[in-house]
Formats: sequence, C-alpha cells, structure tokens
Amino acid sequence: MRRRHASKSSRSQHVDQTHLGDAKLILVKRRTRLEELVVRYNTVQQAQFYIERLGADFSDYIEEDRRYRHSVQQAQLQLGQLGRVQTIDREHVPNFIFGEQDIVVVVGQDGLVANTLKYVTEQPLIGVNPDPMRWDGVLLPFTVEDLKMIIPDVMRKQRSLKEVTLAKVELNDGQFLYGVNDLFIGRKTHVSARYEVRLGSSVEQQSSSGIIVSTGLGSTGWFKSVMAGAAGIVGSEAWKHMHINDDVNAERPVSQGHQMENFGWDAPYLYFTVREPFPSRTTAVNLVFGQVHPKQPLRIVSQMPEEGVIFSDGVEQDFLEFNSGVEATIGLAEKRGRLVV
Repeated sequence: MRRRHASKSSRSQHVDQTHLGDAKLILVKRRTRLEELVVRYNTVQQAQFYIERLGADFSDYIEEDRRYRHSVQQAQLQLGQLGRVQTIDREHVPNFIFGEQDIVVVVGQDGLVANTLKYVTEQPLIGVNPDPMRWDGVLLPFTVEDLKMIIPDVMRKQRSLKEVTLAKVELNDGQFLYGVNDLFIGRKTHVSARYEVRLGSSVEQQSSSGIIVSTGLGSTGWFKSVMAGAAGIVGSEAWKHMHINDDVNAERPVSQGHQMENFGWDAPYLYFTVREPFPSRTTAVNLVFGQVHPKQPLRIVSQMPEEGVIFSDGVEQDFLEFNSGVEATIGLAEKRGRLVV
C-alpha cells in the first residue's frame, strides 16, 4: 500500500534505478604502449633495456600505462554502479556481438573509437579520454568522472547523439568492410598499385600509390594531409614555373570541391583522392578526385597480381585481399554510427 501512495518523483526514481540496473554497459579498452612492448620483449625489464638503449625516456611509457590502467579501473567502478559491465579488449571487438540495448563506452584514443564504431549498429557510443593532458581526443569529449552523469542521460534518451556516416566497400566475391574515417585501396608495399577506376561515366586506367576514400569524420585526418600536400604543390611558385604536359594538366573532376566546407560527420557522401598518380602511355591522371554518393558509387577493378589490399581506418592488419580481377564497389554504408555528445 505504501508503494501505491508514493509520490510521483519517488516512483520515477525507482523506475529509473531499476532501468539502469538492467542496462548492459560494454567497456572497450586497448593495450598501452608498455603492454605492447611486453608482448614483444616478454618482460618489462627487457622492454626498458630496448627503449633506453635507443635513448628514449622509458618513464613516459610507465606513466602512460599507469594513467590508462587507472582510468579503466575508475570507469569499471563508475559503470558498475549503473548497470552490468562487460569489458572487452580492442582485438575482440570485430567478433563481439553487441546487443540492441547495449551502451558502448570506449576509453580512447580516437583510433579506438573509430575502430569500435564500425562494428556497432545502432548502439550509442561514448568516447572517454583517459589522459586529457596527453591526448587531444576529437572523439573523446568526456572524462571518466562524467560517466555517472552521462549514462543515466543516455538511458533516458536525454542526451544528444551525433550521426556519423560510414563508408562501405563490397567485393564481387561477397566480402565487405566498413570504414569510419577512411578506406585505403592499394598495395601492401610502396610498389605502385595498378587498377581500373570508374566514377559515373568516367573510366580510367591508373598507376598510383593508392586511393583514399574519406568520410566526413575522417576528412580532418589522412585525407586532409593528402589534400594539403596537393594544394601546396599547385599553389607554389615552383609549380607555376614548370612546363607540364597538357595531358597531365587536363581538366579533372573537381567541380564539387567547394562543398568540402560542408563535409560534416553526417554528410550523405564521401570523397576520394588518388595518391601520387603516374601518367604514362597506358595510365592517366584525370580521375584523381571526386565525390561518391548513392547514385554515383566508386568502382575499382584490381590489376595487381599480388599484395593488393583494402583496409580501413589505418588498421593494416584487418584487410581484404584485392588482387587481379577482383572488383570493389565503394559507397555509403547502410548503417550509421551514433556518438554521444
């Protein structure tokens, strides 16, 4: 009878606490640099000997490891008071099955957030900066102390979520791969990649250092550096005084370049750029930059007998083989990431 006459605020608080207690919170962590060194050299002492022999400061590795471990432990404590917690390491994320109602908490850096985001579906993801004095963290807006406030807000759907467009590459053998920041198509080594590229009605044989396809989220990373280098060359006095063959200086499909200013995280398109395209009697350099959207996917047919690869977000170990005859179709993914902001 007392529960029936309880105040509205008391009943709401009871419901909220029960709801939070049933939540499943997935905490994603990674190895620190020190842990990676121990895996390689077996002991901390041997790792220290190797680093100090090279003249580096090993104490920085120890301090980074201490701070990160402390942040993970504090996150586990905070989350444990709000719901059921499951902690997984980065290498297990690709094979982990996320539940529809799960909330994902990533103790950064940015790369770990991106790597996790491409394996979740509709689950909200919270990026936590374990060491704000060390990492800038564009995708890490929160600290561990913020979790006790953020998690209840997310559960009650009172927290803003930012939609993130993902890229997707599908091969003609059925394999596929998502990219949160970007996709790279090329060779494992520095040897030139050979392929045929198609965009709309344009078709071209190319030899280059590979192709980068970027999302809006990734446009400030690898893609930006490539674009900055190209702009710096074209704008330089040395370039203006060079005598370039007309074929090399032909018109390129860059008429959409002005839209780059609005290339946001949720943009309904991607951009691709070709790295170091090489002109020859059999290869051209006209189709080196352009926009990819649902009505205009990017298609690439490999002409590389071996070591052709496609990987995403800078994770070279997780790749698709892309050798002679394999065709890749690149476009927007059918799903979007959801970052808590």
